[in-house]
Amino acid sequence: MSEVTAEMIERGRGLDPEVAAHRRRIAAHVKETRERLTSSGTGHRASDLELLTLFAQSRMTSLPALMLLSLAVAGMSSIWVPLPDLLIWLVLAGTSQLVAYQTAKKLLALTEADVLVRFWRRRFVITELLHSTVWALLPLLYVHATDPNARTLVLFVLMLIAALTSLFAATVPLAVYAGLVPTTIAIVVFLRPLADAHSWPLPLMAGGAQIFFVVLEQRLYSTTLSSLSFRLEKDMLIAELEQAKSNSDEARRRAEEANLAKSRFLATMSHELRTPLNAILGFSEVMKGELFGQHIVPAYKEYSNDIHSSGQHLLMLINEILDLSRVEAGRYELREEPVAVAHVVEDCLHLLSLRAKKRDITIKEAIEPALPRIWGDERAVRQVTLNLLTNAIKFTPQGGTVTVKCGWTQNGGQYISIRDTGPGIPEHEIPIVMSSFGRGSLAQKNADEGSGLGLPIVKGLVELHGGTFTIKSEVRVGTEVIVVFPAERVINALPPMAPDKPKGSERPYRRRDAA
Repeated sequence: MSEVTAEMIERGRGLDPEVAAHRRRIAAHVKETRERLTSSGTGHRASDLELLTLFAQSRMTSLPALMLLSLAVAGMSSIWVPLPDLLIWLVLAGTSQLVAYQTAKKLLALTEADVLVRFWRRRFVITELLHSTVWALLPLLYVHATDPNARTLVLFVLMLIAALTSLFAATVPLAVYAGLVPTTIAIVVFLRPLADAHSWPLPLMAGGAQIFFVVLEQRLYSTTLSSLSFRLEKDMLIAELEQAKSNSDEARRRAEEANLAKSRFLATMSHELRTPLNAILGFSEVMKGELFGQHIVPAYKEYSNDIHSSGQHLLMLINEILDLSRVEAGRYELREEPVAVAHVVEDCLHLLSLRAKKRDITIKEAIEPALPRIWGDERAVRQVTLNLLTNAIKFTPQGGTVTVKCGWTQNGGQYISIRDTGPGIPEHEIPIVMSSFGRGSLAQKNADEGSGLGLPIVKGLVELHGGTFTIKSEVRVGTEVIVVFPAERVINALPPMAPDKPKGSERPYRRRDAA
């Protein structure tokens, strides 16, 4: 659990109650969606609610079509059926359709928490049975009709109603079966007088049609379940994405808090450490130089040297940490000006030449002449060069060689290459030495202790210039580091000036004497 300080709450960057509630809602939605995906389709309340909702929507949209069908059937039946009987049947058909419509409308008006699945499924089955029964009464109107066309019309209407029932009520199988039973009975009773040796294909076709409608309902039901499953999977993905986004926002907020805390810590500690450190360096330098007289005990002078060197090392470490923190935070501002890279490299070589001679290390130079200046920060370029040269000299054994090159790249940029004959870096340790405070195993054994911040600082400064920093190393052969400045930073030579105008082309200047 994350700790929230009073300072964070005061800044308004603590855990927001609305954000926390939103994350809880997302987690609950993800859990519910997973349960719906793992359910059997009708064994979960949410899935059953969706099936009932689809049934209600289908019944509401089918009302105009069924009304028109009822009027059309009544109009065609008026040829063989008395008008009063047709009006009674038409009122019954309209009433059953309105009952189904109102039942579906009531369900859609309720919230999910107020819906009782079993109760409403039972109501839909009853309304579907009532509606189909009214249509099954249609053959009773044709009892006295002897025209074969009348019988064909009745059979066609009953089969059409069975087909529509299978389509509109497919999401509730019990409602489909309740709607097919009255029409099937009506078809059997209506076709029974025709069940002789010559008219058997018609009853057979009617029975096959009912079986087909049942199969059709099952296929539609399975298709609906599949579509619901796909939609649930989509909802699941969206919910997981929202949860991942919420987690990333929370992680980013914590990272910003940590970065802010680190910046404040570094700013405070740099001031608190440098103030006494300057006094330590100053007094230790006075004691080391014996400005007020020689030490009575000679060991005190050695102690003064150790104190001074340790203070300088600590000051260098503080400066490196501050530089790295500014680079990582993107707050390192480049003071850009024309910089001669070759001149900076030569100055750094001259500065470190004495250290190389003490270790009996040979430095070879290969600097191309007449390199133009680049637009960059001279202090940063100098720091990059000094860090790389210091590492090369530090990791090269006595009698080794350090090769320094500086010249053009193929793309028109400029590069600095420093190659040593040190122990090298294993390939799998290169990411380690490029990380903050990272040091390779061979470096720990064969070189002086360091902070492990030099290469990350170099990489950050080079990238601020839009360049690239590359390390090529082979164990027991050596290491080569290459810094490339892009061609965009190279300052091209100025175009030649326009030639002077020939003499005599200018208007002569006449001096006016005072009157």
